[in-house]
Amino acid sequence: MPDAPIVAELGRPETPDEKSARVAESRRKRRANQNVRNLVGSLIASLAIVVFLVLVVVRPDPTPESVDYTAVAAEVSASLGTEVVAPVVPPSWNANRAELTGSGGVDEWVVGFITDDDSFIALLQGFDANPTWLAEALRNPGASEAVTIAGLEWQRFDRRDDDSAGLREFALVTETEASTIVLYGTATDAAFAVLATAVAAELEDR
Repeated sequence: MPDAPIVAELGRPETPDEKSARVAESRRKRRANQNVRNLVGSLIASLAIVVFLVLVVVRPDPTPESVDYTAVAAEVSASLGTEVVAPVVPPSWNANRAELTGSGGVDEWVVGFITDDDSFIALLQGFDANPTWLAEALRNPGASEAVTIAGLEWQRFDRRDDDSAGLREFALVTETEASTIVLYGTATDAAFAVLATAVAAELEDR
């Protein structure tokens, strides 16, 4: 049997117990290194999943499509044979709807706006409207109070404390010779005042 190799650290051959201890320690270190590699691999895999979710799954809401409501208003006016209201609003507002519809035999011109604080406010103009149409348009809003904005008289409906009001939690209503104009939505009083003032300015220019 060849002589056992001399271990440099000991300056002599290992004893059986020393060899067993050395082998056991070596195995322990390998297992520890393997655990560390497994942990790092798991962290990298988790990070990859998070990055995937952020880049692919979690996407910001797209900017609402803007509608040229003034151009649509010109077409609708020509179709109806009477001018519809297309007030000038702040450039930070976005019109996401503009169309001619109808309800209960009443022609309706509708423009939807998203304000600069992402609230909603709509302009609804009904031609040859009646009280039944108005009640339906506002979903039976209840009592109102008279207010004057930019020299124009409006009926003010405030249901912000009513959870069932939906998008019609606040409304302003005024009448012209041929139509009823309704402003409704979830915007602030200041935003409604801006739109009501713009409507009054357009009606005054006619």
